[in-house]
Amino acid sequence: MAAAASELTRLVDRFDDVTVRDLAWLLFAPDLLCEGDAALARPFASTHERDATLAWLKALDAAPRPLHDHARDPKFTRLGIYAESLIRFFLAHGPAARLIAANVPLRHQRRTIGECDFLLESASGARLHWELAVKFYLHIGDDDASRPARLSDYVGPNLQDRFDLKHARLVTHQLALSSRAEFAALGFEGPWRAQLFIKGRLFYHGLDDRPIEPAPEIGTYHLRGWWLTASEWRNTRAHVADVERAWVVQPRMAWLASRRLDASAARTLIAESEAIRSRLESALAPTMIAAYARDEAGGWIEESRGFIVPDDWPARAREFAASAR
Repeated sequence: MAAAASELTRLVDRFDDVTVRDLAWLLFAPDLLCEGDAALARPFASTHERDATLAWLKALDAAPRPLHDHARDPKFTRLGIYAESLIRFFLAHGPAARLIAANVPLRHQRRTIGECDFLLESASGARLHWELAVKFYLHIGDDDASRPARLSDYVGPNLQDRFDLKHARLVTHQLALSSRAEFAALGFEGPWRAQLFIKGRLFYHGLDDRPIEPAPEIGTYHLRGWWLTASEWRNTRAHVADVERAWVVQPRMAWLASRRLDASAARTLIAESEAIRSRLESALAPTMIAAYARDEAGGWIEESRGFIVPDDWPARAREFAASAR
């Protein structure tokens, strides 16, 4: 799992532009789910397509204006919409599959019943229907180590989403859209193969990197982070402050790829670190943060990513998870 994260970092860190890095992250990050009830999307059909995409991203990194014009729309205030725009740009302009249509609505008796995210054709001629999901869940099942983890143990930070609910919606509704009569009536020549394009990160309780066994549906190499309550954060301050480290509060639109810190930005954050840590001790809502540390070359790289949650959050999260039973 650590090797997968290191490989992703190696691939993403070759690009300087933030938007290009986010696109690279979406294309190369490990899947959140393993192959099971749903077939998983593969952005590259071959090693050649993978290498061609890396070369294309390198050229885009040198001249990112077209990507910026496409993806940096003020209307894109939701992370999922931003991620969709990046994948749409890749399918429309990249060297792999060819985009046929995006955001195709299906209607029944004038009522919209769903929307196919992407319809594309691979280099071999396969017609694919991709549904994109980018999710960030916190694992809350660590209070009972005697039972296996379940998808319902993974809850959204604001307790409005849960992985079992999202998984069921994707498999039973979203992926099934291209097999409905309403889709066939649109005239897109098939047959179509539905696949799930699911990326993100799962956060586990504590900083000690305990080997928590994930739910069986979870991808083996999924990206991991940590979470602490505000009180736990306060009690571990001596630990997290023992090394020169820069702490960054991650706005939601920066939840994809890691960012780089230059020396000036790192110095500013280190100077403000005490204030940042103190503010997080009284967190009123779950807050994602990233820790940056100096590497051997003197640069500043992301070391870990986690959430600080209010002290009453775990009890509410367990109640939300238990409602699945």
